Amino acid sequence: MKAGDIPTTPFGKTGVEVGLIAQGGARMDLHPDIQTAAEHVRRVYDLGVTYFDCARSYWGGRSEEAYGTGLQGVRRDVFLTTKSEKRTAKEAEQDLATSLRLLKTDHVDLWQMHAVQTLDDVDRILGPGGAIEAFEAAKKAGTCRFIGFTGHYDPEVHAALLRAYDGWDTVMMPVNAADHAYLSFEQTALPVAMERGVGVQAMKVFGKAHLLRSLNPTECLRYALSQPGVHVAICGAGTQGQMEDNIRAVRDFSRMTPDEIADVRERAVVGVGVHTGPTMEYWKKKTA
Repeated sequence: MKAGDIPTTPFGKTGVEVGLIAQGGARMDLHPDIQTAAEHVRRVYDLGVTYFDCARSYWGGRSEEAYGTGLQGVRRDVFLTTKSEKRTAKEAEQDLATSLRLLKTDHVDLWQMHAVQTLDDVDRILGPGGAIEAFEAAKKAGTCRFIGFTGHYDPEVHAALLRAYDGWDTVMMPVNAADHAYLSFEQTALPVAMERGVGVQAMKVFGKAHLLRSLNPTECLRYALSQPGVHVAICGAGTQGQMEDNIRAVRDFSRMTPDEIADVRERAVVGVGVHTGPTMEYWKKKTA
């Protein structure tokens, strides 16, 4: 495999082209130490991946350290993201300073509010002294190029936050072949993101591996990337082999037909059987 094997696409209204798949930072904790994780990051870059997703909280900050070490010398060639769970401007600003130090960079391409779950989160973020003030200041100062938010708990909250603030560049949400069966982000939040021209990152593409009982990895990736408005799939590859499989899946990417989508949705739900809904998608809120 070589650089260029991964197709690119315009990322919402950002004006930037990004690869269809990204290395997710949450699974850096599969490695025994930071140096080993950093070596994995560099191997993934050498495979042609140029989108690297991270967060302040991943692996207690060690994921950012692994990225900072693994991407030394190639920082300008990648789209680098991180996230903060802090809801006040002061705490978020402190998080960004720490992230930049560990990532060994003077800016991130995308800074995101991490794990937005409730309408109370929305009020705290957008209220006086809320995190949005730090995010807007960072974008103005150039310590981040774009701002967004993430979450996998409640699609109604995603839709509400997208509508409540016009300045989002991106959003991250679950998109997979079983999502339609329970608290669907695809049906509730994704159309709002599309209306707003926001860049969409798909997560939980493999349903935390549950979907691999009935679908293969290529079907999972093709499904997510075939949904209108989705630009990039975040893949928590913990090994070089996993990422090589992901690259092969998208190298000759073609969108699924409506019949293919219907077939994959049906097999996804049948394949996980009684686990469909909150038992499988345990990251979503419980409705009862």
